[in-house]
Amino acid sequence: MRLDGRHLSERIYDSLKRRHSAERRFRAMGLGAVGLALLALFTLFGTLGLKGFEAIEQTAITLDVTFDPAVIDPAGTRDPVIMAQADYLGLVKSALRDQFPEVTERSDKKELNQLISSGASFELQDLVASDPTLIGLTRPVALIASDDVDMAVKKGIDRSTPSDSRRLSDKQLDWLALLKQRDRLNVQFNTRFFTMGDSREPELAGILGAFMGSLLSLGVCFLMSFPLAVLAAVYLEEFAPKNRWTDLIEVNINNLAAVPSIVFGLLGLAFFLNVLVLPRSAPLVGGMVLALMTLPTMIISSRVALKAVPPSIRQAALAIGASPIQTVGHHVLPLAMPGIMTGTIIGMARALGETAPLLMIGMVAFIVDIPKSFVDPATALPVQIFLWADSPERAFEERTAAAILVLLVFLVCMNAIAVILRRKFEIKW
Repeated sequence: MRLDGRHLSERIYDSLKRRHSAERRFRAMGLGAVGLALLALFTLFGTLGLKGFEAIEQTAITLDVTFDPAVIDPAGTRDPVIMAQADYLGLVKSALRDQFPEVTERSDKKELNQLISSGASFELQDLVASDPTLIGLTRPVALIASDDVDMAVKKGIDRSTPSDSRRLSDKQLDWLALLKQRDRLNVQFNTRFFTMGDSREPELAGILGAFMGSLLSLGVCFLMSFPLAVLAAVYLEEFAPKNRWTDLIEVNINNLAAVPSIVFGLLGLAFFLNVLVLPRSAPLVGGMVLALMTLPTMIISSRVALKAVPPSIRQAALAIGASPIQTVGHHVLPLAMPGIMTGTIIGMARALGETAPLLMIGMVAFIVDIPKSFVDPATALPVQIFLWADSPERAFEERTAAAILVLLVFLVCMNAIAVILRRKFEIKW
């Protein structure tokens, strides 16, 4: 049946109307998906930020500490060894009892001493070591409070809750109230979180040891994987003949890129630790395992960057007499380097967040000291987060959130560097 012009225009108009409606629905669904993703991201960062912000604040109790020469340096020699062996914890307890002279019962004294962290004595030791002129004087010193006191000050405690369900007794809460009235109880910036290693006590635990372990492991990973990945990509893309062997190599590289990371951890455990007998829980071994894990990904990204260089560059270099090696080294590789570096940084960012392979080689150990070399015992940021999340103390929850924020900031910085490098050095053809 033949349609006249009016009916045909109506059908075209209805078809365009349905098409535009479908496009608007599709655009709305896309915007909704993006909005949900951003909402989930902001919720994640907001939750971690609110909880992690509490970790960068620490409660301190100011006490008038008497640096008794009879306790610190009886002979008056100012020998650092003798001063380091002094009973600083006794000085802390004496200063705390001076604030509450009415506390005389032994059980009450024990509860009173629990308000101060066990690490307060090390603070006094560091003060005397840095300034021996304090010996014989009485000075107000802000000493770190225990984790229970810190949580009570930050979050508060409901007195209606039965004492058996609380970490602090009624007497301890009364003493804290008196300290607050006397302006002896303050919340200050927690520098220990960024300058100290791990600890069994939440108020003394820091992230620096794990951060340095991750940094050293990534350094080893980069030094091992980047040259090998670039050389392998250049050979496979520019010089290798296309035959059955190169096809087999390419298939294996693609398969290795999809292997679970824990398999590389098992390989590191079996070869690096059991065969080569390298030090366990060291950034050297961790970096080697991460290098094996990221090497296939780096090779693939490097090959893609080399393919992106126009063939005319190679042809022009060869036409003026350059050898194949000169063509690749002087022309192709420099032009592909932004893409290679981008893929490398993304691979390193993936390695930074890996936990399973590091657990297999023993980097889950409790390490207090901050590593200074590639063979020192160390842990890594993801492993430290795993350890803190598994701890029963409530104060470790906020430190876990803060450590996650540090790891996320590290990852965001690495990805931002990759984007900046690509935009700065990328050449559009």
